[in-house]
Amino acid sequence: MVVHARFDAIKGIKPHEWIIRFVAGGAVCVIAGVIASACGPELGGLFLAFPAIFPAGASLVEAHEKQHKARIGRDGTMRGRQIAALDAFGAAMGCVGLIGFGLLFWLWTPHTSSVSALILAALVWLTLAIGCWLLRRKIIPGHKPRLHRQ
Repeated sequence: MVVHARFDAIKGIKPHEWIIRFVAGGAVCVIAGVIASACGPELGGLFLAFPAIFPAGASLVEAHEKQHKARIGRDGTMRGRQIAALDAFGAAMGCVGLIGFGLLFWLWTPHTSSVSALILAALVWLTLAIGCWLLRRKIIPGHKPRLHRQ
């Protein structure tokens, strides 16, 4: 699978969908802040590893796929769920990297400059995220995600 960006897809996002994403992302950040206030910054920081706009993004991806299939006269329920599941899998791999980032930054900041800790933590995030992607390929050799065609 080749990862690529489709910037033309941004034009298809409706204003209310942007609002849903911003509100959902803000809500996740507020919840993490409340947890940090109640239980301390260490635990609150772990909740910030959750991709803030993921819940809204996954539901919108599913809805867009259903609409796309409906335009050609097909039921896109299963396809929408599969696309959202792939999105969730990618978010989970990114979360592993973010947890590594947060843990390393928390451990190293008292011992070195913030800039050094930030650079090292970013490298850890990148290594863990790419490592999860490559590990997925090793665990399921030759597996290419097959999306159910309807």
